[in-house]
Amino acid sequence: MYQYDLVVIGSGPAGRRAAIQAAKLEKRVLVVEQGRRVGGVSVHTGTIPSKTLRETALNLTGWRERGFYGRAYRVKQEISAEDLRRRLLITLDHEVEVLEHQFARNRVQQMRGRAQFVDPHTLEIAKSDGEMLRVTTASVLLAVGTRPYRPPHIPFDDEAVLDSDELLEIKRVPRSLIVVGAGVIGIEYATIFSALDTQVTVVEPRETMLDFIDKEIVEDFTYQLRDRNMKLIFGQTVESVEREPNGGKCRVTLKSGRSLQAEMVLFAAGRVGATDTLNLAAAGLEADNRGRLKVDPETFQTSVPHIYAAGDVVGFPSLASTSMEQGRIAARHAVGVPASEPPQYFPYGIYAVPEISTCGLSEEEVLQRGIPYETGIAHFRETSRGHIMGLDTGMLKMIFSLKTRRLLGVHIVGEGATELVHIGQAVLNLKGTVEYFVENTFNYPTLAEAYKIAGLDAWNRMGEGPKEAPVATAQPTDTGNTVSPQDMPLKPKKKAAS
Repeated sequence: MYQYDLVVIGSGPAGRRAAIQAAKLEKRVLVVEQGRRVGGVSVHTGTIPSKTLRETALNLTGWRERGFYGRAYRVKQEISAEDLRRRLLITLDHEVEVLEHQFARNRVQQMRGRAQFVDPHTLEIAKSDGEMLRVTTASVLLAVGTRPYRPPHIPFDDEAVLDSDELLEIKRVPRSLIVVGAGVIGIEYATIFSALDTQVTVVEPRETMLDFIDKEIVEDFTYQLRDRNMKLIFGQTVESVEREPNGGKCRVTLKSGRSLQAEMVLFAAGRVGATDTLNLAAAGLEADNRGRLKVDPETFQTSVPHIYAAGDVVGFPSLASTSMEQGRIAARHAVGVPASEPPQYFPYGIYAVPEISTCGLSEEEVLQRGIPYETGIAHFRETSRGHIMGLDTGMLKMIFSLKTRRLLGVHIVGEGATELVHIGQAVLNLKGTVEYFVENTFNYPTLAEAYKIAGLDAWNRMGEGPKEAPVATAQPTDTGNTVSPQDMPLKPKKKAAS
């Protein structure tokens, strides 16, 4: 009846995983990508480029060795924008090659072009070579992602006043930078350029930043940023941005009347769903004021049952890792194959300098839910590996239920946080207790030893538990006046974060 079983619009993390999953189930799949190459925002302007830029900056500056050789130590004295871009291009080429090979071996058909709805089952595709054609499909997955929010009063010029996409194309590393927005993207780029010895100022209209992260971790992170002379201005809104004539400095005026100046301004205050070209009305759909789509949190179906959406376009948590799982689940539902429920906990990673990663409940959420608890903390400088690496910062925090002794949350700031968090994630999903960390052996010397140190810290405060740890499947859960650990699934919140 239809040409395809599933048409996927967008080839980012959600789109690629959905297409490959459906193809492995022997369905006819078409991926439509309007970019020059497959990969979507994640590969070309988002996840991969920003993390590659971070790694390049840390390597060329010798950031990781400064604990031994001092803050003036640098591997390369003069670091240019071309130095940063060279590694980026190599990485992107590799990512695209791997993705195209995955599509080819799974028999996923690709098409370059821009798609829009003609009716709920028909799509019109304006191909990159100018040809127009129509295709019919039983189901559609919208995985179009997001793009930077660009308010009209900000004079973007692709040179000195930039959004996060344009920042990757800079022709010089600025001596000073003002970042508007202290969300994940703004903070990541602010700390990367700070590591390049750029003088960085961050302006955020809220009184705090990264509110979904454990407050103690954010406080430690904030101290580290200010210790290296980053200026953080909270509770201030940008009134205007102007650039001096003849390529001069940029001047940012705040509503309070305060004036700031720098060589470059990065506006990173939010993103919008890339849904405006899809002609959603023809399919009976409507996006919110930020271009995002509301979906069923179990199946990722929109209000039109055979049309699905996944990834950043559905809002929180907007992670590449969760987007992949959303795409896989949506694809299985779309082709009529049941999808298993994903594990309860997933990690959240912020690739700033230093890294932050978290999984499970924060201390504030534990307090709000009324769960009796205790915490254990380890500082990286307490580990032999930390001494070897020259680390004088970094910490790992775990939260345990006093009633069941189960791990409720793990929160890390410091070198390797996004790798270390997976140990805590496994223990969370397997309903492990504090005894796991106390009784187990970790490789020596490693930063993972911090789990044992933090576990002992909590165990000493909690007192000795049962002589034999209860079997995981038979452990009681927090009930009554308490609540079981945080439900942080791969599903969007009912109300998408702005």
